[in-house]
Amino acid sequence: MGGAAGRGKSLFQKVWDAHVVRMLPNGQAQLLIGLHLIHEVTSPQAFGMLRDLKLGVAYPGRTFATIDHIIPTDNQTEPFADPLAQGMADALRAACKEFGIRFFDVASGQQGIVHVVGPELGLTQPGMTIACGDSHTSTHGAFGSIALGIGTSQVRDVLATQTLAIAPLKVRRIAVNGKLPAGVYAKDVILHIIRTLGVNGGTGFAYEFGGSAIEALDMEQRMTLCNMAIEGGARVGYVNPDERTFEYLKGRAYAPQGAAWTNAVKRWKAVASDPDAAYDDVVNIEARDIRPTVTWGISPGQAVFVDENVPAMSSTQDEKERAALSEAFDYMKLQPGAPIKGTKIDVAFIGSCTNGRLSDLREVARHIGGHRVAPGVKALVVPGSMLVKRQAEKEGLDRVFTKAGFEWRKAGCSMCLAMNPDKLVGDQVCASSSNRNFKGRQGSPSGRTLLMSPLMVAAAATKGCVADAREVFGLGEGKGK
Repeated sequence: MGGAAGRGKSLFQKVWDAHVVRMLPNGQAQLLIGLHLIHEVTSPQAFGMLRDLKLGVAYPGRTFATIDHIIPTDNQTEPFADPLAQGMADALRAACKEFGIRFFDVASGQQGIVHVVGPELGLTQPGMTIACGDSHTSTHGAFGSIALGIGTSQVRDVLATQTLAIAPLKVRRIAVNGKLPAGVYAKDVILHIIRTLGVNGGTGFAYEFGGSAIEALDMEQRMTLCNMAIEGGARVGYVNPDERTFEYLKGRAYAPQGAAWTNAVKRWKAVASDPDAAYDDVVNIEARDIRPTVTWGISPGQAVFVDENVPAMSSTQDEKERAALSEAFDYMKLQPGAPIKGTKIDVAFIGSCTNGRLSDLREVARHIGGHRVAPGVKALVVPGSMLVKRQAEKEGLDRVFTKAGFEWRKAGCSMCLAMNPDKLVGDQVCASSSNRNFKGRQGSPSGRTLLMSPLMVAAAATKGCVADAREVFGLGEGKGK
């Protein structure tokens, strides 16, 4: 690691400078927010605060809402079975009507996970500042924006003023160079980065992801990468915009059109980091060194390559690290030093704002034909949005999955977290394409989560245990092993 001297500016610095309204006495900046995304979890309380203060929404045209966390994915007929979920949906619906905010409700045909809906509709654009009351707002940085997850009181502030008070960040460039091996995806890359730098390694930083391996990723894999920057402690994760970015956005519902498009692309190109940009830190990683990765513990940083063993207690003499290992082994019911491959699973989940996009579903469907979900495994595929679901069904992906024994669901956050009916039971083990493996994250206080790429989830589903997708589906180095 080390800083990079230069006279140029990073994308982060350019976008930050363009949106600072003023510096506050406490050292924070008052930052103008270009796009505000809301959902049913953190916004009802914020709207309540506005009413108490007799305030309105400053720029309702810059705020967009959807429903995602609490919505069931099997039957979305209202009223929902959970009265609390129904109450949250009703509260958001009423607030959007009261304050004149566009709501992508189920009836709109555009409902979905907030971090899937924003990009696919073209709301998310390079050079923006974006805020949402959700940790994984960093996802939108894939388009070359500063995208910030915020708390409920900050949601109130953005609604009332269209600004946010935030401390300046340092910038770390993480360059992944070379070509990713077959069977290795953005999910493996970000898990490897978090494993390498630690879950607190990014504290106080924005992460700029670059290098030839990152530049080769499509936009949906870049979103996967930036989605989990927050799990490495970074406040922001982003990728510089390029031709892939522009091609993705062209023709989207809220993207600029006609002459405005040409002018927008010119601006977007200028916002990318200068070749001689200065960084506070630089980390270089070789793409060829990354293999399919699986978390074994209770944080995203507790991960190993699928062909490795989990750590032995003797791997560290640091008391805090040993205590963390011991806690994870006790909760996960794993033996120190044991292979991760072969760990039995009960549930397989493909979906979430990390890996519930069309390309994720296409990639798994491309390989899953001729395979069947193992007996005793409950396997779900949950599209990230209604648009993803419709397109997947148009391409016949749903039939590929159901033929293999997966349940095909409606759009929502589903098993990523325990705010809807899709939950683990008891100490079930779930192979999950989501972003967090915390204790109780998937609904059961003793449920256990193993994070991995969608194709690795599919491999585990067919084998009934953690398996190497390269071996199961005959990819690259794993073929014939």
